[in-house]
Amino acid sequence: MEFLIPFRNPWVLLALLLPAGLLLWIWMGKGSRLILPFDHSGERRGRVLGALLALTGSLPAVLLSLVVVILAGPQRWDEPQAKKVLTNIEFCVDVSGSMTASFGAGNRYDASMVAINEFLDYREGDAFGLTFFGNSVLHWVPLTTDVSAFRCAPPFMRPGKIPYWFGGTEIGKALRACRKVLTSREEGDRMIILVSDGYSSDLAGNRTDEIVHDLLADNITVYGVHVGGTTVPAPIADITSRTGGAVFNPGDTQALGYVFQRIDEMQETRIEKTSSEAIDNYEPWTLAALALFACALLTSFGLRYTPW
Repeated sequence: MEFLIPFRNPWVLLALLLPAGLLLWIWMGKGSRLILPFDHSGERRGRVLGALLALTGSLPAVLLSLVVVILAGPQRWDEPQAKKVLTNIEFCVDVSGSMTASFGAGNRYDASMVAINEFLDYREGDAFGLTFFGNSVLHWVPLTTDVSAFRCAPPFMRPGKIPYWFGGTEIGKALRACRKVLTSREEGDRMIILVSDGYSSDLAGNRTDEIVHDLLADNITVYGVHVGGTTVPAPIADITSRTGGAVFNPGDTQALGYVFQRIDEMQETRIEKTSSEAIDNYEPWTLAALALFACALLTSFGLRYTPW
């Protein structure tokens, strides 16, 4: 129940019984009195003055109660904070020999890596991983919010420099490998961005259904970027659409950059509010105690009960 005032040491509040007893003693008029000759005269009893004296006499007891509250450690509920939900994005990049085909001023691989590096700036705060694949799979950059490793990756995995066993295209194997990377992270949303230019033989038959089933079970969305200049292979279109993503077929480098912007827009950043937390709240109670102490000090110079 957040409307209640929380305390760090609530058991200290039991000491409030002491100032409560003092207040009762003051207002019941049970204090020691000195009977003077004129007490039984016909003069008015000065009830207003008596109430004023009782009020000023109550100030030390109220001040004591504030001290007890401060010792109990008063807290307050902080405002819920808006928190960005982390998105884990695994780039799955084809490095088969066909990725060396011309694309714009360079080749398909170089254009893809340039577009990926630009995409990183759109998604500040997300975690990114980089996987290269052909007939084999290599996880080059683990999921991380530090994207500096991406900037250095292109020269090392350029097609033509990699071992010969990367030569083919096995997208199904690559998606399964990326799925394992993403499921190792329990926090945040999960997304795969597949960049390829060809058809994969390991997606034939019912293999697409199996992959989609596993991806959906782990809440993984797949986006595809087909840089082959040909019609998008049907298995890729099927996987992306059924997992909630989409596939794009850019014809030049300008369109490729736009594709990654579209992916950023389609996969919106989720914001969630965290629950309220109790934080220390001494200031109002301390100020009230100081103000009450000043009042008690001033009234002690004149407004106090004196039986003589």
